[in-house]
Amino acid sequence: MTLELFAHPFSSYCWKVLIALYADETPFTYRALDEQHPDNMVELKRRWPFGQFPLLLDNGVTVVETTPIIEHLHACHRGPNDWIPEGEAGRRVRFLDRFFDLHVMDQASVSVFNALRPEGEKDPFGVAKSLERLRIAYDWLEANLGDGPWAIGDAFTLADCAAAPSLFYADWVEPIGPSRPRLAAYRARLLAHPAVARAVDEARPYRNYFPLGAPDRD
Repeated sequence: MTLELFAHPFSSYCWKVLIALYADETPFTYRALDEQHPDNMVELKRRWPFGQFPLLLDNGVTVVETTPIIEHLHACHRGPNDWIPEGEAGRRVRFLDRFFDLHVMDQASVSVFNALRPEGEKDPFGVAKSLERLRIAYDWLEANLGDGPWAIGDAFTLADCAAAPSLFYADWVEPIGPSRPRLAAYRARLLAHPAVARAVDEARPYRNYFPLGAPDRD
């Protein structure tokens, strides 16, 4: 088995796949996308011209986008974690995976990308709308998360791989706050999970990259 992951340790979507790999203790080669390894980005763009990451190579076969990568690992390199259970639980996992990516991470990213725009090209209206949608997502999660430790109960799944980076960075953009204690407690449990904690620690040297200013916590 030869798995290679093209990723950057500060990228939220790279975390999503790294968490699955770390939790299953799956051997892989980390192809870092940083200034010290420019050839890795050249190779990534050769295989995926959009230049988006992470990207997985499995014996030379390219797999892109986070959910398909974890599905591929689940199907071809199964570890101890059942990332996508069968039946109703699996359907719930797939829904929550989409929810965290689309309604949490993507909405939080609007503020981040706006901060990177040059002066005169900022989009305060777009930022305000994204933060409004993010607060709606927080409120929905507060009302709909179950009583178990993880997204669907006792099992750590694909949904939690999506939730961990989403809630980590979203809370930096728009704090979850004390009015959502269930969601805040879930975020804290995620950050205490060994695979998530490893991803967080590996990203610490890059916190100066966060254009809004990384808070002195987490």
